[in-house]
Amino acid sequence: MDGGKLLELGVPHDVVEPLLVASDSSTLEKALVRLIEISRTPDGRSDLASKNALVPTLTLCQSLCSPPSRHFLLLSLKLLRNLCAGEIDNQNLFIEQTGVGIVSSIFNAVVLASGSDYEIIRLSLQLLGNVSLAGEEHQLAVWQHFFPLEFLEIAKVRSKETCDPLCMVIYTCCEGNNERMIELFTDQGLQLVVEIIRTATLADGFKEDWLKLLLSTICLDKSYFAPIFSKLFLVSSAENFDSDISTGNHFGGEHAFLLSVLSEILNERIMDVTVSNDFALSVLGIFRKVVGVVDFVETPKSGLPTALAEVDVLGYSLTILRDVCACGGVKGSNEDVSGDLVDVLVSSGLIELLLSLLRDLEPPLIIRKTMRQSENQEATMSSLSKRCPYKGFRRDVVAIIGNCSYRRKHVQSKIREQDGILLLLQQCVSDEDNPFLREWGIWSVRNILEGNRENQQVVANLELQGSVDVPEIAQLGLRVEVDPETRRAKLVNV
Repeated sequence: MDGGKLLELGVPHDVVEPLLVASDSSTLEKALVRLIEISRTPDGRSDLASKNALVPTLTLCQSLCSPPSRHFLLLSLKLLRNLCAGEIDNQNLFIEQTGVGIVSSIFNAVVLASGSDYEIIRLSLQLLGNVSLAGEEHQLAVWQHFFPLEFLEIAKVRSKETCDPLCMVIYTCCEGNNERMIELFTDQGLQLVVEIIRTATLADGFKEDWLKLLLSTICLDKSYFAPIFSKLFLVSSAENFDSDISTGNHFGGEHAFLLSVLSEILNERIMDVTVSNDFALSVLGIFRKVVGVVDFVETPKSGLPTALAEVDVLGYSLTILRDVCACGGVKGSNEDVSGDLVDVLVSSGLIELLLSLLRDLEPPLIIRKTMRQSENQEATMSSLSKRCPYKGFRRDVVAIIGNCSYRRKHVQSKIREQDGILLLLQQCVSDEDNPFLREWGIWSVRNILEGNRENQQVVANLELQGSVDVPEIAQLGLRVEVDPETRRAKLVNV
């Protein structure tokens, strides 16, 4: 590019000259491309820091805030991003030279005006993220300049390219800082998180690591799940806003997406995540509500996710409760576990709700085929029974019951008192609509019988009456075996 063109773009020659010298290049474009390549390595960044390459690059960015110079602005931002990747001298110099303000000017002049230049947003956020990693002073400078208004505007840019770097900047600025974390939990901060969730939802269910870290901190570690979920009830206008989970009756894609991310986090870190009572009870409240919304008439066409938001909210609520109940107690203990998160859920009616749902479902296909009933009776049963709303629904219900009853005698007894033992025995079968139902059914029956003589006696009596001598269990090579002396019962392979 000749000097006349540079002057036309508003770039002084004394800004370009240091970059040409540092890169040993003849044109600005060649210089930027060469410096970007050098800055990819720690040694290269250190060398460029000694040559003070950051200051003219920042000045160049400031001069290029107009559409005709977009190409050079992108190259300049990419160079700045690389220069600030772990190089403390450059990171400090960026703050000293009001680099945060310059990036803010770029957002306002180039990005926020058009709202569509995703690449400039992405590079700018990656630059701010690299600077924020340098420490408290750097994080404070970024936070004070961008929170909440500019972050909020960026969050409304519906692009997966910009969503994760935005989460990186916010998470890095807030991690370990109580003051900024409190600011994030104000109305403006929570609205920012809501817009991030909406953007991620629209971006084909975008679930990258920084998004997960941010949502894990907010919803699991800091127990702000309920207000976030409630704010998502805003559908089309302020009149439709419902701020209470217990009264909201519309579940959208954002609700399903948030629950799916949290379910994924719990499943990946099941032994490392500490879940609060408030979070678990909020999910149980959502589950109760959505049960009344979902249609249990249609035959399930797929597993999670489905094309129906309400069904996905139902399913991900169940998978969250399943994993919460798996890690909510003391593992490896031979003593009865009480007073933990599972107890909180059980005392709130979880077991009764699950058994009621299981009882209302039509039996698994293999059991329906072996029932000796007249055609009229079968038709009546089929018309009154509910069907699984997605493939795996029955399995997930059984899994929660099994996890809740693991070495918890009071939960085992509650299942007996609710006449749930025979019901669970009937789940020890293969079912094409519920993969791994047989395994979860056996796990659940094992747990409700372990160390509970009263439950074992119930099964023994059922066997003596012929009640558990059903073909579907025998066809699987299983039977209920009762010790003639102790009267203890268990499922065994034939």
